Amino acid sequence: MKAITIPVPGDPEALVLSDIDAPEPAPGEVRISVAAAGVNRADVLQRQGFYNPPPGETEIPGLEVSGVIDGVGDGVTEWVVGDEVCALLVGGGYAEQVTVPVGQVLPVPAGVDLIEAAALPEVVSTVWSNVFLTANLQPGETFLVHGGSSGIGTMAIQLAREVGARVAVTAGSQEKLDFCRELGAEILVNYREQDFVEVLKEATDGHGADVILDNMGAKYLPRNVQALATAGRLVVIGMQGGVKGELDLGMLLRKRAAVIATSLRARPKAEKATIVAAVREHVWPMIAEGRVKPIVHSRHPLADAAAAHAEMEASGHIGKILLVTR
Repeated sequence: MKAITIPVPGDPEALVLSDIDAPEPAPGEVRISVAAAGVNRADVLQRQGFYNPPPGETEIPGLEVSGVIDGVGDGVTEWVVGDEVCALLVGGGYAEQVTVPVGQVLPVPAGVDLIEAAALPEVVSTVWSNVFLTANLQPGETFLVHGGSSGIGTMAIQLAREVGARVAVTAGSQEKLDFCRELGAEILVNYREQDFVEVLKEATDGHGADVILDNMGAKYLPRNVQALATAGRLVVIGMQGGVKGELDLGMLLRKRAAVIATSLRARPKAEKATIVAAVREHVWPMIAEGRVKPIVHSRHPLADAAAAHAEMEASGHIGKILLVTR
């Protein structure tokens, strides 16, 4: 089968279309004939040599796919060959076939086509696990998501809106902010021109954000703490702005606030299965009813994975970038 490999970490051209053996599903796994794979920032970091897969896992990048089941391992009763699905992966999505534990497989939601379904598993699982299961965002609270026009951001806006939270976003252009507004964001910050701490303070009469979802890491850490409300929760899921920052513990104590750092890829299979089950229960009905939708910016053939990565690094996209095999 065809798959994207990374013989030597580097620029987008480090992604190489290769011929490798097709994987066989182990007990408790299914094999998916991949229709499309989502492109994520984590894939870019892996390509650059900064985010290796967990020990013993495939080195093929790709954390989410959609497709059709074409093989099942021993003990699998939930799925049969021919089922259209999407799945959360530990890796291996940039390929024509991939195996995945059954606990990480989801049906394609009603009203979503097979290709677009690849835009859902990673972002929905990330947002639901961090914003709702970990940070416990509640109706009426103020929620700030950095990078509101990203795949994570566009999903976070929609889900927070659906639970009745007030949504604030940062983005780097008016076009992106306008799109975020259409999805339901109310407080819009152009980070190139405005200080999100001051804008948020003014818009909330000094209250701040009850929950912040941050992909920047160290660069935003001090200001994120400033922006938190009393009893606020900052959840850090990315390191685009560096890994080491200064934390004002005095301010954190005065606010009785929390700073939480999480990742999804390295979690045990049982934890991922719990998250996926919660996503199916709570989010899939919203998608089926048309209240929440995947936002897809572009589609690239698998062989053009380098172009997809270059597009992501240019940061001009709104929503998800996909690789398609058909």
